[in-house]
Amino acid sequence: MSIFVRQALAQDWPALRQLFLASRRHAFAWQAIEHFRLADLDEQTVDESIWVAQAPHDELAGFVSLWEPDHFIHHLHVAPTHQRHRVGKMLLQALPQWEVHRYQLKCLLRNEKALAFYAACGFMTVGAGEGEDGSYLLLERKAGAWP
Repeated sequence: MSIFVRQALAQDWPALRQLFLASRRHAFAWQAIEHFRLADLDEQTVDESIWVAQAPHDELAGFVSLWEPDHFIHHLHVAPTHQRHRVGKMLLQALPQWEVHRYQLKCLLRNEKALAFYAACGFMTVGAGEGEDGSYLLLERKAGAWP
């Protein structure tokens, strides 16, 4: 399957919203479905940079959003049908100067699959906390760290 990563374009937003909604409902099955809305992506990514993984036929396989000033990965979502096909790793490696900067993110403790993915990508736990969605770990990937 031929997938390439590029910066998001204005015309990607309808598909991005659908992907964000579907992937969160799939990944966060313990939360009430009403907790997720189509408009959440717009509200949660203000002033963030977004890269998309584009699959054949203009289908979006996933996306990553980044708060660039802090090198903070706010969202990384892969469509359920594209999981376990290296899409998440492709998105991470597309981030600006991936090999030079350290990157951080928060991951809910209940999201065990995502925690295992990030560990496999070289992220280490550097903190923990509580948020409105539950307990989370603060993860960091040091510059140049890629197993």
